[in-house]
Amino acid sequence: MTLILGVDEAGRGALLGPLVVAGVVVDTEGEKKLRKIGVKDSKKLTPKRREELAPKIEAIAKSVLVMRVQPCRIDKMRSEGINLDKIEAIKMAEIISMSDANTVYVDSLTHNPKKFMGVIMEHLNDKSPEMNVENYADETYPVVSAASIIAKVERDTAIQEIKEKVKVDFGVGYSHDERTIKFVEGLIRSRKPLPSFVRQSWMTTQLLKEASWQRKLQEFFKKEEFEDEIE
Repeated sequence: MTLILGVDEAGRGALLGPLVVAGVVVDTEGEKKLRKIGVKDSKKLTPKRREELAPKIEAIAKSVLVMRVQPCRIDKMRSEGINLDKIEAIKMAEIISMSDANTVYVDSLTHNPKKFMGVIMEHLNDKSPEMNVENYADETYPVVSAASIIAKVERDTAIQEIKEKVKVDFGVGYSHDERTIKFVEGLIRSRKPLPSFVRQSWMTTQLLKEASWQRKLQEFFKKEEFEDEIE
């Protein structure tokens, strides 16, 4: 039996929450069913539609593999000189190694799919499936679209879990969201260690920390000037 695996991720550039890598395995009949239920790139679907499709995908799939890579793990790997592209390639290789698929389709995260495929294959555990790594694979292959949906739903779930824990709606968790930025600014101003769900190695986090330090420095000098005037 020919088994096909689609692999995609969600949360690659997020400031808060995990990177999620997902794999969906189907047979040729399952691939036809995915087309029939209307799977497509998760970015082109509403959250409600993704949530509706996720259980249908799971019912069709031979297996669904999901991996959350927490911010603290991402930060540690980056501190060891492993960049984000390689982190994702390693985790995708783990998904592929866990599957029993003969053919694999991966949505390339870089503009050089051939090079990205090479990094993935370096980390495969004695497996040699037929590899297809392409840009926009989530728009081309239903099985990758399905993986994209599963990954996004899992990440949305993770973000909701964090919101319920902190009791704050900080938005989508990306730096382009003003609510997210304000939330992280508040965490930094609290002077407490940043929670483990914040990606501390991100440039945005570093810039927000620096801006906070600059404000504290300005406040200190203003206070000194005020006290000098009183004296």
